[in-house]
Amino acid sequence: MTTRRALLAILAGAPLAACQSFQQANLNPALPGGEADDSRWFIGTVKDEPFDYYTVDRSLLKPELARQTVAYTGGQRPGTVVVDVDQRYLYLVQGDGQALRYGVGVGRRGYSWRGVAHIARKAKWPSWNPTATMVRLGRAPSGGREAGLENPLGARAMYLYQGNRDTMFRIHGTTEPWSIGEQMSSGCIRMLNEDVADLYERVPVGATVVVQRNGRDHV
Repeated sequence: MTTRRALLAILAGAPLAACQSFQQANLNPALPGGEADDSRWFIGTVKDEPFDYYTVDRSLLKPELARQTVAYTGGQRPGTVVVDVDQRYLYLVQGDGQALRYGVGVGRRGYSWRGVAHIARKAKWPSWNPTATMVRLGRAPSGGREAGLENPLGARAMYLYQGNRDTMFRIHGTTEPWSIGEQMSSGCIRMLNEDVADLYERVPVGATVVVQRNGRDHV
């Protein structure tokens, strides 16, 4: 098991990356010396293989971002994943007028994607490779990262494809819980690690994913 101290050391050294955050002030309060106070967010541990991950103090998040069952009238079939970029919610449609809703972080304006895709594959503790564009723009290092607590994809990832084409967008975990409910990633849909692990077990490969902005999934 990785220690809390080791996790915080990893987080402090993690570089900006594709599916990582653009820097924003005041989302994660600082210690008196000016250093971000990451430790205040993490309160428990979930046993997982090959790494354990930390659970988050949800009292630091808005109550509406908690995982919960809600009324849903979107019209999609049960089993469909619907992401509302504007509201920062992900819905797993349950049928009977209900959906399981999760709070998510989404792409910064100009980096969000919308459309209809499917989950082509899923990965536990995925490795990560930045896109060539992110490397060229200096927003990610070349070479990527192996699976682990320093990986910006977190504990789980679900890969969105249209037909046989990888959209390069993912639904994945995060080491930055303060970004949930915010519009600050490089485009991917990020979830708390405990939430993405829950969703991962509920949706199969092949599940439809609808990503909407302004109430629409197309231009």
